[in-house]
Amino acid sequence: MTAPDGSVGSVGRAARPVPVPDDVSAPYWAAAARHVLAVARCSRCDAYAIPPDVVCPHCHSTAPDFVFQQVSGRGEIRSWTVMRQSFLPGFAADIPFVLVDVELVEQAGLRMIGRLLDGPGAAPSFGAPVRVAFEDLPHAAAVPAFVLDARA
Repeated sequence: MTAPDGSVGSVGRAARPVPVPDDVSAPYWAAAARHVLAVARCSRCDAYAIPPDVVCPHCHSTAPDFVFQQVSGRGEIRSWTVMRQSFLPGFAADIPFVLVDVELVEQAGLRMIGRLLDGPGAAPSFGAPVRVAFEDLPHAAAVPAFVLDARA
């Protein structure tokens, strides 16, 4: 797979997909590019939502007026899987890698999925503390990921 501008990574390696923000996700991706994790928060009930939608998943407001707010990026692993096959060419050189399902500390049930950047030999476990890290991509983009947090 190539990037939207047709470029590929070094030595013919296919480039990783680059996020294409829309009106709803633009604040999230702009914050990520600055290495800040910002999550949508409903202005009606103050609950966070990943991803934001036209209806708040907590108070069911049809006018949630989501505002993106910086969060700590700290959380606990709730599940994980080891990816041993790449379904997109841009990830083929990274196989195997670990994907983690993380519950953020800001709110019960506030979960997101990301790569665990500690390497394929990392030993994730249920409840292990993690913190956000960012993978830089071309075109001044970055994607949130996680690392094990020994300080927690």
